[in-house]
Amino acid sequence: MKKEKLVMVGNGMAGVRVIEEILKVNPDLYDITIFGAEPHPNYNRIKLSNILQGEASFKETIINDWQWYESNDITLYTGESVVDIDTNAQHVISEHGTKVDYDKLILATGSVPFILPVKGADKKGVIGFRDIADCEQMIKVAKQFKKAVVIGGGLLGLEAAKGLIHLGMKVDVVHLPEHLMERQLDTIAATMLRNELEKQGMNFLMEKVTVELLGSERVTAVRFKDGTEIEADLVVMAAGIKPNVAIAERNGLFVNRGIVVNDFMETSVPNVYAIGECAEHREIVYGLVAPLYEQGKVLAELLTGNKGKGYEGSITGTQLKVSGIDLFSAGEFIDDPTSKSIVVHNEFEGIYKKVQIRDNRIVGIVLYGDTKDSNRLFRMLMNKDDVKDLISVSFLQKTGQDEANDIASMTDDEIVCGCNGIVKQTIVEAVKKEGLTTVEQVGRCTNAGRSCGRCKPVIQDILEYTLGADFDQTAIKQTVCGCTTLSRDEVVAEIREKGLTTIREVMNVLEWQNEEGCSKCRPALNYFLGMVHPDYIDDRNSRLVNEKMHANIQKDGTYSVIPRMYGGITSAKDLRKIADVADKYNVGLVKLTGGQRIGLYGLKKEDLPAVWEELGMPSGYAYGKTLRTVKTCVGATFCRFGTQDSMSLGIELEKRFERLDTPHKVKMGVSACPRNCAEGGIKDVGVVGLDGGWEIYVGGNGGTDLRAGDLLCKVKTEDEVFELTGAYLQYYRETALYLERTSQWIERVGLEHVKEVLEDQGKRKELNERLNKTLDRYEEPWQKAIEDENIRDTYYTKRQAFTVSK
Repeated sequence: MKKEKLVMVGNGMAGVRVIEEILKVNPDLYDITIFGAEPHPNYNRIKLSNILQGEASFKETIINDWQWYESNDITLYTGESVVDIDTNAQHVISEHGTKVDYDKLILATGSVPFILPVKGADKKGVIGFRDIADCEQMIKVAKQFKKAVVIGGGLLGLEAAKGLIHLGMKVDVVHLPEHLMERQLDTIAATMLRNELEKQGMNFLMEKVTVELLGSERVTAVRFKDGTEIEADLVVMAAGIKPNVAIAERNGLFVNRGIVVNDFMETSVPNVYAIGECAEHREIVYGLVAPLYEQGKVLAELLTGNKGKGYEGSITGTQLKVSGIDLFSAGEFIDDPTSKSIVVHNEFEGIYKKVQIRDNRIVGIVLYGDTKDSNRLFRMLMNKDDVKDLISVSFLQKTGQDEANDIASMTDDEIVCGCNGIVKQTIVEAVKKEGLTTVEQVGRCTNAGRSCGRCKPVIQDILEYTLGADFDQTAIKQTVCGCTTLSRDEVVAEIREKGLTTIREVMNVLEWQNEEGCSKCRPALNYFLGMVHPDYIDDRNSRLVNEKMHANIQKDGTYSVIPRMYGGITSAKDLRKIADVADKYNVGLVKLTGGQRIGLYGLKKEDLPAVWEELGMPSGYAYGKTLRTVKTCVGATFCRFGTQDSMSLGIELEKRFERLDTPHKVKMGVSACPRNCAEGGIKDVGVVGLDGGWEIYVGGNGGTDLRAGDLLCKVKTEDEVFELTGAYLQYYRETALYLERTSQWIERVGLEHVKEVLEDQGKRKELNERLNKTLDRYEEPWQKAIEDENIRDTYYTKRQAFTVSK
């Protein structure tokens, strides 16, 4: 039987989902041709903001790679737009002259950014935010320029602004309404969001009307209706989108805002269908992925002869993809006389929850700061559940109801992943049939959770409910990243057992799904290899950006340089060097840091090599996953309360362990007495002097997740401090997850377990032997710079003179 010819204009998420659904039903039904305007295979546009924010690479956003098209016999034209449709002869013609006949034609042309019709909008440096090319341009501009203006304080605008801040640009967000995300949030939630984003570096210009973009060829400033102006090297238009309907209009299809379709996605012309952001259904154009996938399923059913009830419209949920922000909104959020609200507003913890109820049914949800209820509440909204018997103070949670009961109450056909239209039964069957045990495995098998990710907690609950007694929470592994199904421990074990020695070798042998890796796994693999093999040659290209630059990037795109000062002790010679460099390179700020060092802030990237050369001092590794600093008090030599020589011990600890690669940054403190002026109680390792000995504390954290250190042991000599600290650090290096602080690690593995390991003299010796082999591989690149005036020798000389004078 001769196949019908199916042509699709557009290679985006909505259109390709139709093809996927058709292939599931009958892969031999159509001869399929796809035209895509971009030079890429199908990718996840939802994750564009993740690329800008440094949380994903472009390869991680690919949904269907080149091999997928080939294996399904799909003819794909990339970088080639269709410019003409002959609906009578039923063929399309591309901009390159490619002519393809069709029996069925799908228009999935998506949308285009709404560019404000203001003078200067055509200048260089003015872009939208809709595709990977826009991301690439932002990344390129950020390397040369530092001032960005984002017009639009909605979802896209805020995600673009966060990405530009990550790229080192100073960002102003211009928004016409009086509060952010006015289509999703009420005033309280919007205010909380703005306050948090301001802390992250965004500056907001509210109720501003843009009238002109200034500059000759390239934009240099934005002018507002009130006469004020702000500088701009880059202007990102994120004030909305428009359905891309040009080709439909030219060829006689009925177009209103979008290409008008009925409940089966049929246009006004026979055998021509429209789907996604270009389609208008019942006077609504949808811009979120969940309704587009619902449309795709309906159209696929029609095209495979399984015509269902059709598409009836969607209620959408919104989630902001900005790190550090938990936000969800769905349905109505503005109070009116016909509805009542349940509101929880915890200002102390930064949590706001609001549910709009009409006729005992949820009609709207706004959650900020804590979104764990989002899936359950959204499900109740979609199902129109009667909530009159639920207890409001438990936030619509039945008395005694747990997650297992909540999952049990879900029907088999209830949608879990709204983005991909995956129901509970599909997940349960996949778990049982394929033996799945992790959310990631469920995603690869069913597509659930692979778009926005909001449904992952529910998928985890379904796993636990389905596996029952076979479910082991501790056995649910956390994979290194999305490139592999292996956990940290499995990867390390494979490296040891198979003798793998390079990142490329690890990826090839362990069958990495992304052959180039990603920003998460490459630094992790680089660390694992160095931890396992003392003679491993570090791959600098796999280091995090600050480590490669030997400096910390600041919010304005400049860098900070912090030389090492052992024990906080310096000399007139080094102070002169620092002053000379500060003058020569016009350093914006010279500051005493919390780690007893002097930091130079505001340096340009291109000046960093020369700055380090002229300082001639060792790096303080303020940017590294290594020992940052050992803070000390002045000790018994100078302080009347001191019982031990804290400076001497602190300097020795710093010199012994500097440059040692660790899973995360490590900070130490050495105090000469229990007054603990060096704050050892909240350090990764804290040493406190006593009469006749020392106390060693571990697992402290003075950051956001404040944690007091635990007493590991008491010892009598400095040698014992070195031995216990070395063994502790090596055990942390060998067993911690990459980017896991010691405070988190000690909570996970348990203090008593660590004590048991370190109390074993044989194990302690072996740990130190492995540590010393690792330390031997580090060269001393700064030794020549300090050999004329050894810091510790200087300290001893000064201490002796002070003691004699007393």
